[in-house]
Amino acid sequence: MPPRAGRPDRDQGRLKRQDGVCYGRPTLGDDDHGGLRQTPLHAAHVAAGGRLVPFAGYAMPVQYAGIKAEHASVREDVGVFDVSHMGELFVEGPDAVAAVDRLVTNAVSALPVGKALYTVCTNAAGTILDDLIVYRRGPERVMVVCNASNRGKIAAHFAQELAGRDLRYEDRSDATALLALQGPRAEAVLRAVGGIGLADLDPFHLADGTAAGVSCIGARTGYTGEDGFELFCAAKDAPTLWDALVAAGAAPAGLGARDTLRLEAKLALYGNDIDETTNPYEAGLGWVVKLDHGDFIGRDALRAVKEAKPARKLVGFEMTGRGIARHGYAIHALGEDGTPGPEIGTVTSGSPSPTLGKNIGLGYLPRERARTGTAIAIAIRGKHVPAVVVKTPFYKRAK
Repeated sequence: MPPRAGRPDRDQGRLKRQDGVCYGRPTLGDDDHGGLRQTPLHAAHVAAGGRLVPFAGYAMPVQYAGIKAEHASVREDVGVFDVSHMGELFVEGPDAVAAVDRLVTNAVSALPVGKALYTVCTNAAGTILDDLIVYRRGPERVMVVCNASNRGKIAAHFAQELAGRDLRYEDRSDATALLALQGPRAEAVLRAVGGIGLADLDPFHLADGTAAGVSCIGARTGYTGEDGFELFCAAKDAPTLWDALVAAGAAPAGLGARDTLRLEAKLALYGNDIDETTNPYEAGLGWVVKLDHGDFIGRDALRAVKEAKPARKLVGFEMTGRGIARHGYAIHALGEDGTPGPEIGTVTSGSPSPTLGKNIGLGYLPRERARTGTAIAIAIRGKHVPAVVVKTPFYKRAK
């Protein structure tokens, strides 16, 4: 039996069911934020009636109007997320590009100025420390965005590996706010608040600009499977930008909708689908590993994994019986007669799909059992509920 995928980071927490989606510890009361950090938009979330939950050490909104409604807003119209808990690392100087290139699996040095790439940062064993987006802001300027739960780990890793190089390195996470404007009308809303230059960006491109009179780094990137933009600004300016986007028609959206949207698009969640027990090839991220483009930490280990072929594979599945797969549930083989067999894997993510009207999930299975159409069973509260491996992503927007 393949090893189970890792559990979520401890500070990420178990998530409460709301609108049929498992997302959050019990909702925080008005005075129940002790020990949790607040984003620059905390007051706006409270004023809008956002239900706050602990997430990665922050008090974060899980929903406002409801997860299904917010999910639909992003799929059909436009929504805005506060993701200011993410980490922003800035590397500048003659060695900046080459140094960051050595810390990630994708080819930063081949990236044109004004463009971004998705990648992973691996350790010497080739397993994933975090998944990142790297933005090349200039010939000698790079911005790296990491997950909130991994900020301390990645910031320290970068500091250690970049020491002694001809560059300047700074973790500007606390001074930076990040708003994600996502959905088919994201471009229209960005134009409406004066972000005309940013609204003209092509996918995975970035530029300095303004929106609602606020200086921003804008990028046409996101984590929802929809068109959209991520806007980085000074923390003090975040409320002005947020209020303008909402006034222009963007629906506030919380962590619950962000999770269902990313799952439908099969975008990995660190701590669930990928972590330090998984490598990029088994996670379906081999496309971000450029083995022949210079040296990087973990390259030799990953070359060996590719040559041997990974023993397991992250697959998507749909429930064919009644039940919702949740993170950590066991996956069993299923015989032709419907009899459940031995445990063969573990669910890494699972929830109802508001767009598809089905219950979906992700999990690792042995390579020989990972083919589309393979019947499996999910162990749910003492019962073996049938499911089937399907092609992913579950949802892909029309171009």
